[in-house]
Amino acid sequence: MADRIIPSPVQSPESEPFYAAAKEGKFMIRRCKDCGKPHWYPRALCPFCFGETEWETASGDGIIYSFSPMRRANYTIAYVTLKEGPTMMTNIIDADVDKLACGQAVKLKWTVTEDGTPVPTFAPV
Repeated sequence: MADRIIPSPVQSPESEPFYAAAKEGKFMIRRCKDCGKPHWYPRALCPFCFGETEWETASGDGIIYSFSPMRRANYTIAYVTLKEGPTMMTNIIDADVDKLACGQAVKLKWTVTEDGTPVPTFAPV
């Protein structure tokens, strides 16, 4: 994946605190103050009950829910279920694609994009 340039994320007022924390190496998700459910992608209103949400630090631990290697482009896209509960779309890095498996433990690794903004990617534990 070192050869692949990841496009810079589009930031919004809702996601700006996430990227500010990411620049400090902190992985943040949002949790609903009303129903208590965590979610990904960061947004001000809960996607489950439309309640108000707040930021919390996430562990960066997860498991591969599903993955798809893009062999011609030399990267692997995946859904990773975080220890905290939400499932997010991401990239798997630093891995032999032939040894990846659903249910495999992964850990957060920040990958720098075109403009220097870090984005969450994951590598096998």
